[in-house]
Amino acid sequence: MELAGNMYIAGIQLLSYLKWIKTPKFDTQLLGKGPFQYRVNRNWFKGTATDFPVRNCHEMVIDRQQRLYLLTDHPRNNVIVLNLDGKVLNSWTLHSSGAHGLTLVQEGDSEHLWICDPYNPRVIKTSLEGRQLLILPNPYDIGAYTAGMPYAPTQTAVSASGDIYVADGYGSQYILQFDKQGNFIRKFGGKGNEPGKLNFAHGIAIDARTHSDPVLLVTSRKDSCIKRFTLEGQYLDEIALPGGYPCRPVIHGGFVFVSLCWSGSHLRPNSGFIVVLDKDNQVCETLGGKAEYDNDGNLVSLKPDYSNFCHVHDICIDPKGNAYVCQWNSGKVYPYQLEKI
Repeated sequence: MELAGNMYIAGIQLLSYLKWIKTPKFDTQLLGKGPFQYRVNRNWFKGTATDFPVRNCHEMVIDRQQRLYLLTDHPRNNVIVLNLDGKVLNSWTLHSSGAHGLTLVQEGDSEHLWICDPYNPRVIKTSLEGRQLLILPNPYDIGAYTAGMPYAPTQTAVSASGDIYVADGYGSQYILQFDKQGNFIRKFGGKGNEPGKLNFAHGIAIDARTHSDPVLLVTSRKDSCIKRFTLEGQYLDEIALPGGYPCRPVIHGGFVFVSLCWSGSHLRPNSGFIVVLDKDNQVCETLGGKAEYDNDGNLVSLKPDYSNFCHVHDICIDPKGNAYVCQWNSGKVYPYQLEKI
């Protein structure tokens, strides 16, 4: 009888814990300070779960007409197109239950999307309306990988010349470089602990803030850092994010916005938040967390406040400076809008 009672209590505690994970009490309305102060709108999305179901809201991008493209891993609607007020304009699907990485590319007068699917491993170029235009070759088929090497691409970045860089973040941790026709150029990185190696190369971006010398920013998530490479794959240095597990960097207005899927304890729920890096790649703001420094001013830890986000997977910023936050494993919530104040 006592055992049954203890099991019952344990079950209630477990259910309460799981409920807390799925429906945390997020009460904060204002985040940040100065030029990075926002008002949080958690009811920005105007669609319904019946019409536009989601599992995880993985990433968002914005086109020249200020339409937002939300990538989800729900096979019914992998891409949901919205205006800046959160109204759904369109939706379409690749019938993928693993759609993960989303990049928007401008090519002359047109724009296209690159979508990664790590679970049915492929990297697809589509029109803004969902028409498939190109699929990059599998690295096994072109001799870049040998048998037994996993391939699970998570993100792409495209240079001004049109070269496509694929982060094999859930696979063998290489960055695969292709030209704009899809011809393989090289691979670099790979799993390891050496400076030029990667450990969960989840996200990638082209940092062109110095126009004459663009570089690649590659997240090495389990190393809690972003590693910088030349566009030819030469390792340069790293940006330390101690305690943070970064998804991908997003460059806007001379700053780098980095979504942290976790921080502190890797398994702690609701531990994601956002950090902002300045022109020198130093943390200048945290949204939903805090940065701690030692007596010499060195960054030693990034910690969440557990009261604003679950696991931040991406951030998108519109021309007015408003931000849109995508979250993973967050109870199927739609993106939040952070309205710039």
